[in-house]
Amino acid sequence: MANKKVLMIEDDPSEVAITQAYLSKEAYDFISVDRGDKAIELLTHACPDAVILDLKLPDMDGFEILRHIANNELPCEVVVITGNGSMNTAVEAMQLGACDFMIKPYNKERLLTTLKNMVENQSLKRIVRTYQEEIDRHEYCGFIGSSLAMQRVYHMIDSAAESKATVFITGESGTGKEVCAEAIHRKSNRSNGPFIAINCGAIPKDLIESELFGHTKGAFTGAVKERDGSVRSAHGGTLFLDEVCEMDMALQPKLLRFLQTGTFNKVGSDKLEQVDVRIVCATNKDPLAEVAEGKFREDLYYRLHVLPMHLPKLQERENDVVEIANHFLKTYAREEQKEFERFATEVEMVFAKYSWPGNIRQLQNVVRNIVVLNSGDIVTPSMLPAPLDTLMDDNLAAHVYQREMQSSFASQQMPQAMSPYAAQSPMTTSLPTSRETIRKMSDVERDHIENAIALCDGNVPQASHYLGISAATIYRKKNAWRSD
Repeated sequence: MANKKVLMIEDDPSEVAITQAYLSKEAYDFISVDRGDKAIELLTHACPDAVILDLKLPDMDGFEILRHIANNELPCEVVVITGNGSMNTAVEAMQLGACDFMIKPYNKERLLTTLKNMVENQSLKRIVRTYQEEIDRHEYCGFIGSSLAMQRVYHMIDSAAESKATVFITGESGTGKEVCAEAIHRKSNRSNGPFIAINCGAIPKDLIESELFGHTKGAFTGAVKERDGSVRSAHGGTLFLDEVCEMDMALQPKLLRFLQTGTFNKVGSDKLEQVDVRIVCATNKDPLAEVAEGKFREDLYYRLHVLPMHLPKLQERENDVVEIANHFLKTYAREEQKEFERFATEVEMVFAKYSWPGNIRQLQNVVRNIVVLNSGDIVTPSMLPAPLDTLMDDNLAAHVYQREMQSSFASQQMPQAMSPYAAQSPMTTSLPTSRETIRKMSDVERDHIENAIALCDGNVPQASHYLGISAATIYRKKNAWRSD
């Protein structure tokens, strides 16, 4: 593990020498500067883990550096050292983000303890920040969605991208397998190289070998000139073999040899050629079932199946369907010069209820159909094409009514007797009338989230949609509540 970097901003050489001696036997890389402008430049381009800051510098006040760190949210912790030990100075430094405040001359043990706590705190912040970014990603390399199922996919892509190992993507048609392959390429160190996709099921079996490996002039009827194949075109990048289980059995041994040796022959040539290619493949079938039926070579399967990755069905992606639908709505409204801005609550509930056998591709077609054939600013149930136009029922209407009641309670008190669909979990909206009745925000938030889940009959993804937060955030909070 690399040493933590400590920057001392101090114009007194003797203080620098003392501090450097204190840290000489510790696991720190120590550097120092004697002016504020030098410090700001270093902080901006090579931010350390910890800063020891003197408030009195020849060219500026140390508080300016604290403000620079705070305003730019720089990832470092600061301990202030000064000869002025006034309480006002200490308070101002801490308000600007300093972790500790020490008076010169400072104790060695105190300094070492402070630095140890600071770098540990910074490491924890980085872990939390990374975790937060991972679990709350709503968009990722062409994917839309923040469900837990997709957060796992994003994490797997992050982990697999830098490897050269073959990735085997499975998932139903329309789940985004090519988007996943492109994401792996974009996140890898091959991103500047080509991404070549070939659909093994769409090319006639007598042409697939030429498409993959290329051919020489006269190799077969119609080969009027030499041609490179997809393997050569993908040199230095990624080759995506979509629907790989559809590949002709006669070609599978040649693909296996290429995977084992990295070499190939063009059709009609005895010359061995070598390329540097990363293979990503995909199928919407069960590859082991294809192996069992003798349609796919077992040795090829195990050669390809190094890093398996499964894409979930849209039905398994919690509230992602509404998030994706809104993305398509904005895109197609802009393309078709329509004024659509959002979906009615009833439409969102229909989207959440429907099973989407065609996955994202079907959702994309439904939204485009709506935008092309209708006009308005809100998509209403009457605009839904078949079979979604038959999904409204009394139970769904009850959920819609609960949602509308939840929104209206924020501005006025509504009698529950108004409808048989009134919420079973009443919301408390009255403001506190005395200091003794003020509640913690954390308690109010918990009650609000739990009430929303109750209104959605325990369906966390639906509750997260109405609350405007990700389901992952709700699950994280529920886990935290259990540990309280």
